[in-house]
Amino acid sequence: MKLKRHRTTQNIDFKTLFSRECCFALLLLAFFIGCGVPNNPYPKSEQGKEIYYSTFDEEPKHFDPAVSYSSDEYRFIQQIYEPPLQYHYLKRPYELIPLTAEAVPQPHYFDADGQPLPSSAPAASVARAVYEIRIRPGIMYQQHPCFAKTDRGEWLYRNLTRADVKDFKEVKDFSMTDTRELVAADYVYQIKRMADPSVSCPILSTLKDYILGMETYSEAVAAGQEDVPFSGVEVVDRYTYRIILKTKYPQFIYWLAMPFFSPMPKEAIDFYSQSAVEARNITIDRFPVGTGAYRMESLLAHKEIVLVKNENFRIERYPSSGEPGDREAGLLDDAWEVIPFIPRVVYKLEKEYIPRWNKFLQGYYDSSGISSDTFDSAVSFNDTGDPKTSEAMNAKRIVLRTNVEPTTRYLAFNMLDDTVGGYTAERQKLRQAISIALDYEEFIEIFINGRGVTSQSPIPPGIFGYEASESGINPYVYNWDAEKQRPVRKSIEEARQLLAEAGYPGGQNSKGDPLVVSFDNAWNSAGATAYLTWMRNKLEQLGITMESRTTDYNRFRDKVKNGNFQIISWGWHADYPDAENFLFLLYGPNGRVTHGGENTANYDHAEYNRLFEQMKNMENSPERLEIIRKMNRLLQQDAPWVFTYHPVAFGLSHQWVKNSKPSSLGGGTLKYLRIDAGQRSENRQTWNKPVVWPLWVCVALLILGTIPAVITIWKRERGTQ
Repeated sequence: MKLKRHRTTQNIDFKTLFSRECCFALLLLAFFIGCGVPNNPYPKSEQGKEIYYSTFDEEPKHFDPAVSYSSDEYRFIQQIYEPPLQYHYLKRPYELIPLTAEAVPQPHYFDADGQPLPSSAPAASVARAVYEIRIRPGIMYQQHPCFAKTDRGEWLYRNLTRADVKDFKEVKDFSMTDTRELVAADYVYQIKRMADPSVSCPILSTLKDYILGMETYSEAVAAGQEDVPFSGVEVVDRYTYRIILKTKYPQFIYWLAMPFFSPMPKEAIDFYSQSAVEARNITIDRFPVGTGAYRMESLLAHKEIVLVKNENFRIERYPSSGEPGDREAGLLDDAWEVIPFIPRVVYKLEKEYIPRWNKFLQGYYDSSGISSDTFDSAVSFNDTGDPKTSEAMNAKRIVLRTNVEPTTRYLAFNMLDDTVGGYTAERQKLRQAISIALDYEEFIEIFINGRGVTSQSPIPPGIFGYEASESGINPYVYNWDAEKQRPVRKSIEEARQLLAEAGYPGGQNSKGDPLVVSFDNAWNSAGATAYLTWMRNKLEQLGITMESRTTDYNRFRDKVKNGNFQIISWGWHADYPDAENFLFLLYGPNGRVTHGGENTANYDHAEYNRLFEQMKNMENSPERLEIIRKMNRLLQQDAPWVFTYHPVAFGLSHQWVKNSKPSSLGGGTLKYLRIDAGQRSENRQTWNKPVVWPLWVCVALLILGTIPAVITIWKRERGTQ
C-alpha cells in the first residue's frame, strides 16, 4: 500500500511539473506572438480599401463656416462646404476658377449718380461695386435629417423634445434624411448670418467696411429686428444673387473662395436651433451641412473624425492642365477623370508627434510633416543645397514636397497692456530691444532646420510689397551688410542700450524691481520646453524675466479674445495673395478685444489706419508699393510684433498617394487625391512582418531546460519500481 501510494505521488509530481512547464511555454508563446503582431490601428474590414488616413492633434472648435477662421478647422470644412469660387489645383501663380458658380464674376462699377464707370476707374470715384454670381443648377446638399419630411410634407424633425433625442450623440443617430437643391438664397442667408452679432463672425467688422448696408442690418438684427432690408445682398432669381460693395475693392473676388461665403441652408439652422438638439451638443458647429465632395460621417473629437464621399455630389472632373512639370510628375495622369477618388477619409487623434511619425513609417498614415527631431533622418541635401529625401526614406519610396508658404509667424505684444503696450518712445524701445534679443536666425537653424525666412514685416515672399533688399529691412532690428547684400541683426549691446532708454537699465525699473513679462501659449508638446527655454535665455541676456503660461488651445484663444496676455505667439496664413490680407492684421478697427477682429496685438495707430484705408482699394502699382513701405516703417518703429519668420513647408507622403501637390491657398483638395490601396497593403505587410525568431529560440530553450527535469523524475520513478 505504501509503495502504491508513493508511486501515485510520483506520478502526480511528474504530471504537475510537465503541466507547469507546458503552461509556461504556452504563455511565453502567446507573449512572443503578441510581440510579433503589427500595431495596425485599423480593423481588418478596411484592409485593401481606398481610404485616406491622416491625423489631428487638437479638437477642432468650430465647423460653422460663419465662425471658423483657423487652419486646423479649415482642413475639414473646406472638404464639406463650397463657396462659389476655388483656386485651380495645379496652376501657379494661383488662379481663381468657378466651384459652384458658372463663371468668375466681374464687378460693375457705378458713381454716386448711378452712372456706370470703367474697370480702370479710381476707387475714390466708385460709389457702388456690383458682383452678380450665378450658380450652376442641379447641385445637391448631402443627406441630412434637417431636410427630412413626412409623407404629408411636414418637417419630420422639428419641435423635438428632450425625450425624443435622449440617447442621441451625433447627427447619424437620426434615422431619416433627405436633401434638396442648392439655390442662390442659401448664399444670401449665410451673408446675413455673418451680419448677426450673436453668430460672432470674426470678419464682421471688415465686412461692414465693404458690403453696402451690412452695418445697418447688423445693428437692426442686434436690436431684434430680423425682417429689415439688407441693401448690399439680394436674390436675383433661383440661381443668381448679387453682392453690392460701397466702394471699389479688387480683393473682394478672393473672398468668394473663402469658407465664410459658403452657402447655408436655413433648414439646418432651424434644425440645430432646437433646444432639445442643442442640449445634446448636436450643433452646426460640430456637424456641418454642405454640398462639397465629402460629408462628415462621424465626430469623436477625442478619438477620430471620419469624412465620407457625399453621395449627392455632382459630376466634377480632375484638371486637364497645370504648370510646367506637372505632366512629367504624373499630376495629369487622371485628367478628366471624375472626382473624388477616395470614398472615405479617417483622421485619428494623435497628440504626440513620435507615435504619429512611427505609424507613418509603418504605412499606417499616408502623409506626414517633419519635426526637428526627425528632420536629419528624413531629409538630406544635394551638392547645390537643395533638399531631398534621405536614404532611409528613399528605401521606402517616400516622396518629399517643399513649398514656400504665404504665411507670417510673429510674437504679438498686447498694445493694451500697461507694461509692454503703449505708443511712447520708451515703450517702442522696450519692444525693439526684445525684438533684437530674440534671434530668429538662430531659432530657424536650431528648431526648424533652416525651414524659414526671417521676416522684416508682415508680408511674406511672393506677395506684392515683400522686399528682400535694403529698402525692405527692419532698421530697428537689423543693419544692412552692403558687402554681403543681406541684413545683419543688431547686437545684444544695442538691445541693452534700448532697454535702458526704455527705463529698464539691466532689466530693472527706477525702483530696482525686475522687469517680468508673461508669455501665453498653448504648446504642450515635448519640443515646446526647449523653445520656451530658448526664449527665456534670450530675454535673460537683457535682464528680463519671462514667465511661461501654458494652457490648452481653446482656453488660449479665449485669453487672446479677452486681451488677457502680454506676449503671445501667433501666425497668419494668406486667405488670398494680396498685401492687404496681411496688413489688415494690424489695422485698428480689426482689434481683437474691441472689435473681435484678427488684430491680436490690438494695435491702433491713426496714421497706419489712414494709410491702410488708402492702400486697401488700390491695384498693385508703384504708388501702392510706396504706401506699403510707409506702413511697414510705422510697424517697424512701433514694434507691436516681433517679426519672426515665414515658414518653408516640408511634407512627406507615401508613393501610393497620387496627385499630391502642395497648395497654400484653398483647402478643398482631398477630392483630387487618389490612393493605390493594393500598393499600400503590400508595403504594410513588408514593413511590418512579425518578428518570430525570438519565439523559436525561447521554445528551444524551454525544451532544453525541461529535459534534465524530465530525466531526473523518470530515473526516480524507475528507482521506486
